Amino acid sequence: MDQREQARRLSELYDEVLGGVQIPGAPRALVAASWERSLAAAVDPELDQPPLVVDHEMVETLRENHPLRAVLPVLRQTLTTIADEASHIMIITDAQGMILWREGSAEVKRQADRIALSEGAVWSEDQIGTNGMGTALAVGEPVQIHSAEHLVRRIHAWTCAAAPVHDPDTGKLLGAVDVSGPLRTVHPAMVALVTAAAQLAEGQLKVRMAAADEMLRARNMRHLTALGDAPGALLTPSGRVLAVQPLEWLPDRLVVPDGADRIDLGDGREGLVERLDEGYLLHMPGARVRRSRPSLQLKLLGSGQPTAIVGGREIALTLRRAEVLALLLLHPSGLTAEQLMLQLYGDEGNPTTVRAEMHRLRNLLGSGVLDTKPYRIIADVTGDVTQVQTALREGNLHTALSLYAGPLLARSDAPALRLERDELDATIRRSALDTRSPDVLWQFAQTPTGAEDLEIFESLAAVLPTDDPRHAAVAARLARLVD
Repeated sequence: MDQREQARRLSELYDEVLGGVQIPGAPRALVAASWERSLAAAVDPELDQPPLVVDHEMVETLRENHPLRAVLPVLRQTLTTIADEASHIMIITDAQGMILWREGSAEVKRQADRIALSEGAVWSEDQIGTNGMGTALAVGEPVQIHSAEHLVRRIHAWTCAAAPVHDPDTGKLLGAVDVSGPLRTVHPAMVALVTAAAQLAEGQLKVRMAAADEMLRARNMRHLTALGDAPGALLTPSGRVLAVQPLEWLPDRLVVPDGADRIDLGDGREGLVERLDEGYLLHMPGARVRRSRPSLQLKLLGSGQPTAIVGGREIALTLRRAEVLALLLLHPSGLTAEQLMLQLYGDEGNPTTVRAEMHRLRNLLGSGVLDTKPYRIIADVTGDVTQVQTALREGNLHTALSLYAGPLLARSDAPALRLERDELDATIRRSALDTRSPDVLWQFAQTPTGAEDLEIFESLAAVLPTDDPRHAAVAARLARLVD
């Protein structure tokens, strides 16, 4: 059945059903349920246009503060060009069905204006009856509404497909993504297209949420650390658990009522909540019990076997485990499984692989060394790479060179560690060259990085006195490097 024939048949069914004729199987269940909701809300099938339209100033205010504003670029990239070429328009609504953005074919926008399919109009089911946006918001899943499936007769010349977009933090409905067009332009891939766009938008929101979580942890971890070893947690403003101590004693989310200073933890315990500038600090009532933390020393520089020393016990590390510990050392506020995955593998990774490796690593190192929400080192930790970085920041180049045994995990191809390695090598090399000091340059020349550096030996040859015993060795090395 072609589109025109389908529209004609739907129009006949529409007249028959609304006229009180019982027709088995028509309309389809999704549409029948939507008609019932719309009619129960007193929507008139002969309505001329949506009864609720807000002014431009109000639309601008709502746009400015709406979460979907942040993902407009990905929605435009996914939908606008296709909509324009196919004589459609792309529409984005808020959770109440108000159209916040509309883009696409200029001619179709002019046609849409005639039925108030434009910014500021509310296209919820209880305002304008069955339609793509309103019905997708009502049922919480992608839908396509074709021709006379719309409750309001004036919209029968249109077809629309829409998909809801949810907040990855709270799961709440944020709005809907819709592609609408005249009946003649309908395409069977419309539902798949808007579904993919909604999923991309949710993915982008999840990435932004992870970045915000990392910033919140970095700025507020000191409040949790200040509890010593007493049980506590750092929560987001929505109650999601970002970090805990001790290990794994809370669910992923807690309900924090407005103004509450005590909350039920769901297992018979009660916690105290303290409002921070961003998020909450949760701790347990009662005296704090301080326990000594195990010590962890990491040796990650140079060409030798990377090692971890836990309470005097030396443990040889595989490259992957050394990479994980290096990243946690360099990010003391912690990383999620997804963040570790990206830093270890790039876009090709799998968080499940990271979680499995973390489980094995925690068993290897023992209790009290690693935490899980997020993954972070909770032992008293020192590491050669961070000691070198600290010495360089403080301008203590001799100390930095004495600790610098070579590149950071030279065999690692992890994207984040390659950047850290290159930055550290470049910083210490540049610092040595800038001193023009024979002793400093010689000290750097004894490291694996400096030993093959032509510019280092050229600088040494230029500044070493000819009677210096090191001069002959420098000349010989320089000749080999130039050859």
